[in-house]
Amino acid sequence: MKKIIVAFAFLFTLSTVFTGCRDEKKADEQVEETMDSVGEDIEESAETVEEAVEETAEDVEEAAEEAAEDVEDAVDDATDDNQ
Repeated sequence: MKKIIVAFAFLFTLSTVFTGCRDEKKADEQVEETMDSVGEDIEESAETVEEAVEETAEDVEEAAEEAAEDVEDAVDDATDDNQ
């Protein structure tokens, strides 16, 4: 009789352990999937920001070049007027 009780106790303990492990793995998997998703979102956002910064830098460079040309033209016009 004692062997049967010990066997049932062992089976109960074993089934409890496996049931507990499955739930933890699901939670771990959900956390991992969420972390992967957030990581991908961060990468996409970083790429978008990088593109916006590059476009803005190009716009600033073009504006600076145009301003330099305008200054050169103004200097040339002022020099021609003085001669």
